[in-house]
Amino acid sequence: MGNRNNKRSSLNLEKEHIYFVGIGGIGMSAIARYYNQLGKKVAGYDRTITDLTKRLQAEGIAVTNFDESDSIPFPYRDQEKTLVVYTPAISKNNSILNYFKEEGFTCLKRAEVLGLISKSLKTIAVAGTHGKTTVSTMITFLLKDAGIKVNGFLGGISRDFGTNLLLDSEAEYMVTEADEYDRSFLQLQPFYSVITSIDADHLDIYADEDDIVSTYKAFGNKTDKEGTLYAKPETFDAFGLLNEFNKKTYGINNQAWICSSNLSVQDGNLIFDLTVNGEKYEGFKCGLPGIHNVENAIAAIAIALELGVEIEQIKKSLAKFNGVKRRFDVHLKNENIVYIDDYAHHPNEIKSLVASVRELYPTKKITAIFQPHLYSRTKDFGVEFGKELSKVDDLILLDLYPAREEPIEGIDSRWLGKQVDKENVHVCNKGLLMNVLKSKEVELLLTIGAGDIDTMVEPIIAHYE
Repeated sequence: MGNRNNKRSSLNLEKEHIYFVGIGGIGMSAIARYYNQLGKKVAGYDRTITDLTKRLQAEGIAVTNFDESDSIPFPYRDQEKTLVVYTPAISKNNSILNYFKEEGFTCLKRAEVLGLISKSLKTIAVAGTHGKTTVSTMITFLLKDAGIKVNGFLGGISRDFGTNLLLDSEAEYMVTEADEYDRSFLQLQPFYSVITSIDADHLDIYADEDDIVSTYKAFGNKTDKEGTLYAKPETFDAFGLLNEFNKKTYGINNQAWICSSNLSVQDGNLIFDLTVNGEKYEGFKCGLPGIHNVENAIAAIAIALELGVEIEQIKKSLAKFNGVKRRFDVHLKNENIVYIDDYAHHPNEIKSLVASVRELYPTKKITAIFQPHLYSRTKDFGVEFGKELSKVDDLILLDLYPAREEPIEGIDSRWLGKQVDKENVHVCNKGLLMNVLKSKEVELLLTIGAGDIDTMVEPIIAHYE
C-alpha cells in the first residue's frame, strides 16, 4: 500500500489535548468525536452554536463561539501537549487560529489529520462535486449491514446511524468523504476511490475547469496500485492516461462495467435492474428520490461487491437505507403540506432537487426558500442559480451566508434575485422569514442551502404542525 509514514505528524497525533478551530463543521466534528472516543481531551471553537455543537458539548467536548484567544481553555494553552486542527474554511482573521500560529503551536489542516488517521486502514475515499456524502454513507451502511467492520467519517448525519462517525476497534476499512475544497483530498491515500461528478465549483481556489479536472485526476492517481478507481465513462475520458490500478466505470443505462437499466417508480420507490460485468440482476429498490440517487447507489454497490458482499445481501440492505439528514429530508407530509429540507448549494444540486420534487409531487405548487452560500459561488454561478430557481413556483431568498469570505461589492441576495426569471422574488433575513411564510398559501415547501438555514427547520415545523 505504499509508504505512509510521517513520523513528525504521527507524533503530533499522540498529543494529549486537541483543539479544533471550526469544530462545528460536519467533517471537523467527526474527527473531534473520533479523538474524544479515544480518550483525548478535546475542545474547539465555531462561530455559531448549532444542534451539532450542542451534541458535541453533551458528549463532553468543550465548545465556544467567542472568537477571542482568551476563550481558549487553560489546558489547551500548553504548546507541548496540544495539537491544533483547523479547517481551511476558517477566516484568515480568526483570532483563535492566529493566536495558536503566532505562539508556535503545531497546527494541521483537517485533511492532513484525516490522512494520518487513515494510514493504517484500507481507505475508501469518495470524491465529487455532488453525491459524495450520500455515496460514502451508503457504502458504510452496506458494509456494516453485511457484517464488515468499518470506520466511517461521514459528511452528513446518517439517518440510520444517527451520527457522522462510526468506529470499530477491529476495522480494516475506513470510508471517508474526499473534499475537493482547498485540494484537501490530495492528503488522502485511498485504496479504493470513487469520483461521482466533476463540475465547476470553488472557483476561489481553482483557476478554471481544467484546473479542477487535473486536480481530480491527481486524486484519482493516488489510488493504491492494488486498488480500484470507480468513475463514469466520461470522467475517464477527460482524465486520459492514469497510473496503474484497476479502473472500472459505473453509470445509468450505459455500457459501464456496472450499470442500471429498466428504471421505474413503484409506491414512491425507484426500482431498477443491475448489470455487473455483463451479468444481470433484477429488482433493486432505492427509497431515495431522484435518478441521481440510483447512480449514487450503483457506486456504493460497486464498492460493496469489491469487498465481497453478496449481491442478495446488498439488495436487502439498499432497500432499507434511509439516507442522510438534510438530503431530501422530508419533515412534514400530510394533506395540508409537504415540507422538505435539503443541503443543495450548487445549481446542479438545485436542478436535481427540484426535478425530484416535480417527479414525486407533479400537481403541487412549490415554494422554495434558498440561502445562497458564499459570495464567490453566488457571483460565479449567478446565471445558473437564476435558471434553476426560476423553476419553482414561489421563491424566497434569505440573506447570503458568507462563511469564510469577505463581501464582494454588488453581490448579495438582491442581486441574485434579479437573475431569477420570476416576478415578486421575496428577499429577507432569517428574523423575518416566519412572518413572510405566514402571509403565503404553501402546499409544498423547500428549504435549500448549506449555510445556517437549517436553524429554521424546527420553527417551520412548529408553525405548520
